Amino acid sequence: MQRVLRVTVLGAALFALPLQAQEQTLKQQINNLFRFGDCGEALCLQVNADVHGLHYSPSATQASGSLINFFADAIGSSVSNLPISSSSGGVTFAFRGGRPVRTSTSSGPIFAERGQTLGKGQILAGANVTALNFATFRGLPLDQINFNFSHQNVGNPVYGDPVFENDVIQVRSDLNLNVFVTTAFVTYGLMDRLDVGIAVPIVRSSLDGTSVGTVSPFTTSSPHFFGTQNNPTLTATGSTSGSSFGIGDVAVRVKANLSSSDNTNLGIFGDVRLPTGDADNFRGAGSLSARILGAYSGRFGNFSPHVNAGMLVRTDSLQNNAAVAIVGFDQLLSESWTLAVDLLSEYQIGENKVALPEPVQLQQPFVRNIIPTNIPGFKDHVVSGSVGVKYTTARGVTSVLNALVPIMTGGLQPRVAFTAGMEYSF
Repeated sequence: MQRVLRVTVLGAALFALPLQAQEQTLKQQINNLFRFGDCGEALCLQVNADVHGLHYSPSATQASGSLINFFADAIGSSVSNLPISSSSGGVTFAFRGGRPVRTSTSSGPIFAERGQTLGKGQILAGANVTALNFATFRGLPLDQINFNFSHQNVGNPVYGDPVFENDVIQVRSDLNLNVFVTTAFVTYGLMDRLDVGIAVPIVRSSLDGTSVGTVSPFTTSSPHFFGTQNNPTLTATGSTSGSSFGIGDVAVRVKANLSSSDNTNLGIFGDVRLPTGDADNFRGAGSLSARILGAYSGRFGNFSPHVNAGMLVRTDSLQNNAAVAIVGFDQLLSESWTLAVDLLSEYQIGENKVALPEPVQLQQPFVRNIIPTNIPGFKDHVVSGSVGVKYTTARGVTSVLNALVPIMTGGLQPRVAFTAGMEYSF
């Protein structure tokens, strides 16, 4: 147990770096994509701002608020629930007849859990880095997200009278979201059939983006435009940029082996993500979440299939629970090399808790609907394919390299996420 304490203290010392202060959080930085004027409000027009510019603010506030909630929840959930290296990678042991006996041949899966535990007194320690460049939201490229902002109904009770209420401001945003996560983890065989562990992520999130606002006047006499009266324009640009660095959501893990034989192992795995990361700066989910999974693993020579299935429960009122399943195998290719392949899935339970803005219907001079955004409204089911290799040296140090590729692009997804790391069993 003293070895566990030493490893934990060392990990904390390595990653307890000072954080840089910043004036605005990354959530607040997103608002800058909707600011084109000087009045301090969203979509403020320079000309007659008190009369005309602010009449678009309620629509902009609703849409930008939805965007912020979408991205904050999506990024936070993605970062907080990023797959962590298996809690029982490397060689596993069980005490039989008073001596340790190997219960595995390969170095095990990369992200999935197998039914075996490490064995009493055994330790697995390591660290990995994962790089993500988010590219799509519900399959829509982040450089193609559009918003249409409608004018307030300020005149006749019939929406669209006066006629300038039919003017629409269109905003097209181009966002670049990058996350780099370094995770240190340790698992300890508390008992022959019970492992406990902790994983501490350090997250660097960066956001930059541009936007183009365009006034689409309904008539030639529209009072709405950007710029000045001496230099009016129907287009304007906005931009935002910021970064954040610090601790993410710490994971506490436990696994129990329920049944063990030479060829089959059954276990149960629990994973609690603590809300230690700053959600406003896209370093965590902002609330506690937990997974409970059943774990099966088989052994047929050098081929070891595994299946995990269970639930992901999120305590945040705006985040959905999900059914989770992982199916895959690890194959010992040689004495040193292991191939690991997995299909990871997360099926959203219930309807979306963050709703998109509703369409706006104008009545005059004819009935027309303004669709606030082109973001799809379907559920955030996520399916990803994972392919990786492990290389174990004669000294027992294992290097890991893996690629995670989305197959079903629900939520916020990268094109590919690469993970590299090292682990050591002792």
